[in-house]
Amino acid sequence: MSAPLLALQGLTRRFGGLTAVDQVSAEVRRGELVGLIGPNGAGKTTLFNLISGVTPPSEGEVRFDGRVITGMRPFEVARLGVGRTFQNLRTFPNMTVFDNVSVGAIRTSGLGDALLPRRSSAARSISEISTEMLEKVGLAGVADELAANLSYGKRKMLEIARALAGRPQLLILDEPAAGLNDTETVELARFIERLRAEGLTILLVEHDMGLVMRICSRVIVLAFGRKIADADPAAVQRDPAVLDAYLGTGDE
Repeated sequence: MSAPLLALQGLTRRFGGLTAVDQVSAEVRRGELVGLIGPNGAGKTTLFNLISGVTPPSEGEVRFDGRVITGMRPFEVARLGVGRTFQNLRTFPNMTVFDNVSVGAIRTSGLGDALLPRRSSAARSISEISTEMLEKVGLAGVADELAANLSYGKRKMLEIARALAGRPQLLILDEPAAGLNDTETVELARFIERLRAEGLTILLVEHDMGLVMRICSRVIVLAFGRKIADADPAAVQRDPAVLDAYLGTGDE
């Protein structure tokens, strides 16, 4: 069996006397679509922040594509091939939709390539990547609009497009369905499944249990910062520890 694309070993993060992530070890293999679930305060977003370099771990190791990335800064992790979205939208409202995506594409060539006229081939590459990603998420028709003018659902897709513009090997999605209506959620699920069919590895945090159980091949469950389950969706839904800690249907 090939080495995992992402490997976490004993990952821990403490904030004062609070342990938000507690000795979490897990793997994500190439081409997998893995869900990460747990009750509010379980440590899901903190774990994403540890992986992407937003927050340094107190203990443990993050290994990506065979390389230890523990303690790297977010832009360094992104350059290695980790793209992510955030629980709270982080688009640039006063920039155009196209320019928002270009920010992600710059990761491939570097800021100097984007700004210096003598490197016009790199600038063209950034433009081509941005156009491609806008077409992929269905926003090509509003490329010249300010991001602030988009609906909430379209801004969610814009953030995904920006993450994809960096050509990631691993895409981390933090609650992409939050705030979407039923139709938008169905369209999002289909889009994520298409990305996986194209071979992209995806790690997904989502409170919509129906979405997670429908599209993920494996589900990791956190409770109080600790991993309590790691199995296929059917097995997770039968796990007594998960029923008690997350679904609230365990024995009294």
